[in-house]
Amino acid sequence: MKKVAFYTLGCKLNFSETSTIARNFEERGYRKVEFDANPDIFIINTCSVTDNADKKCRKVVQEAMKINPKGYVAILGCYAQLKPKEIATIDGVDAVFGAAEKFRLLDILDENFQPKVDPFTQEKKAEVYYSDIEDALDYHNAYSLNDRTRTFLKVQDGCDYPCTYCTIPMARGASRSDTIENVVKSAKEIVAAGVKEIVLTGVNTGDFGIRNGQREDKFVDLAKALDKVEGIERIRISSIEPNLLTDEIIEFTAQSEKFVPHFHIPLQSGSPEILRLMKRRYKRDLYADRVKKIKELMPHCGIGVDVIVGFPGETEERFLETYNFLSELPISYLHVFPYSERPNTEAVDMGEVVPVKERSKRAKMLRILSEKKRRQFYQEHIDKNYTVLFEDEIHEGKMLGFTENYIRVAAKYDPMLINELKQVKMKNINEQGQMEIDEIETIFEKH
Repeated sequence: MKKVAFYTLGCKLNFSETSTIARNFEERGYRKVEFDANPDIFIINTCSVTDNADKKCRKVVQEAMKINPKGYVAILGCYAQLKPKEIATIDGVDAVFGAAEKFRLLDILDENFQPKVDPFTQEKKAEVYYSDIEDALDYHNAYSLNDRTRTFLKVQDGCDYPCTYCTIPMARGASRSDTIENVVKSAKEIVAAGVKEIVLTGVNTGDFGIRNGQREDKFVDLAKALDKVEGIERIRISSIEPNLLTDEIIEFTAQSEKFVPHFHIPLQSGSPEILRLMKRRYKRDLYADRVKKIKELMPHCGIGVDVIVGFPGETEERFLETYNFLSELPISYLHVFPYSERPNTEAVDMGEVVPVKERSKRAKMLRILSEKKRRQFYQEHIDKNYTVLFEDEIHEGKMLGFTENYIRVAAKYDPMLINELKQVKMKNINEQGQMEIDEIETIFEKH
């Protein structure tokens, strides 16, 4: 029985796909092991949102070669689709799989498991299984299982948005989705495995409903169908574009007992001019309206925001537009990304490049703002009761979990609480920025 290990870089969508591919390997008779358990095969699922993600791929390959120099290393994911020939030159890589090929990985490996050898140099030669991204037309169902307390359920893939900084359409292809029937079927399988929370994920999750280039469903229809599935305790939307976050979705979430009061809404910039240069599909006022609508219906709702700093043309004045806009919004936290030049994107050829040092400075300013926002949000909920899903994660002797509105909670470790939903009273914020709760004895069952 060959041993196979997996390593995932990047987003929740990658985790869902890695987990599904891993289950396929196990069904075929392979034994899944930890990365450092001397596996025969290393599968590395890559990201390429930033230059740093590319470097991480190389580092993971190096670590794999230290663990088992004779191990077979296969690379898939976004980086593999964008730069297959470059990856093939990395010492230790045996095979590269593009977007249209990664779900055929197992069949290909069964036929071609032995590394290819150059007949002249006798050195290993990486095989590249790759098609143009236009050929990535099929939709492949995926969800994570047994990797974390929460399950990431893929409902959509690809993206049709032409954002000038982004390589994802080139790495994953056009927007396409599963059927509502198939997503509901997957949700029932996940519930049967004992999972309490499902996180809906995709490249552009709110664009759910496109099949064969035609819109057949809407995201809100999927949400309403999932809301009826028995046994699901919580459903969370991983990220949704502001122009796709309709009043109907917000109003539905507000009255749903399963969809939690938490949204993660990419902004990227609070400067109207930078939004235009980025070719985002909304204006700043629409974003503010979405946040206002959420808070009117769900005052306790957690709202996360993605922001890019240092985009070409972002002057100090335009950055301060973003800073001040975010400072005034009733949001809960930020995910901040310094702009990273990506080949073959429009932004690479734009003028007014912001120095890397200045990008770092601006990112630091927004991260400090994020901590202030998070603390303020947590402070508003002290002495209130919320339901926490406890995870199998220990930090400085404490076990951690999240409330429905995404407050990170720390409690005294108790193995009986793992993957359990408990209603607790918020007590105070600790030095690590986590919400402390009353002693375990005061926790009572969710009713």
